Amino acid sequence: MFANVAWDEIGRATLDTLMMLGGSLGLTILFGVPLGVLLYLSGRGRLTANPVLNAMLSLIVNVLRSIPFIILLIVMLPVTVLLVGTSLGVLGAIPPLVAGAAPFYARLVETALREVDKGVVEATQAMGGTTWQIVTRALLPEAMPGLIAGATVTAIALVSYTAMAGVVGAGGLGDLAIRFGYQRFQTDVMVVTVVLLLVMVQGLQMLGDWLVGRVSHR
Repeated sequence: MFANVAWDEIGRATLDTLMMLGGSLGLTILFGVPLGVLLYLSGRGRLTANPVLNAMLSLIVNVLRSIPFIILLIVMLPVTVLLVGTSLGVLGAIPPLVAGAAPFYARLVETALREVDKGVVEATQAMGGTTWQIVTRALLPEAMPGLIAGATVTAIALVSYTAMAGVVGAGGLGDLAIRFGYQRFQTDVMVVTVVLLLVMVQGLQMLGDWLVGRVSHR
């Protein structure tokens, strides 16, 4: 039934996909949280309202979010080579993955912060809290369930992005599915890669739901 499946290659491809996912998700959160906080703080009626900065950040985020990921992969090839020295393999996939996912996550961070009760922010201000203290001790802790839920959604989107990255030789399950499942019409390889991607997505969703539940009940 799986005559064309080379399980050692499947194992390597799965590991490559997990490495791409882990590296890009970590950097996405690292860049997405500050960007989302800036979008929130610079918005109208916020702590440090700055319409010009907010408009500029919103434009950058909206432009990057509007570009289909497969096109972003190709457009960013020179930038990727400049940043990491190659456009191939796991390392070459991470810059476009982050560029595609960080703006998406930043919007989710902004949305989560908007849902924080204004009374919490006002109470921290009344106690003389600085903007930094308000963000780190009030906004982010209160928005943590939303931040984790947003990270889960972003991680699942990154799984599909890693599959598309196989088009430009990034490796992973997507590359295997394209080279063997599609180009060589090996349906069994395609089925195995799709099932593994579905398992990853389901695992990420279950982990995200569990973390949200733990944080929400504190």
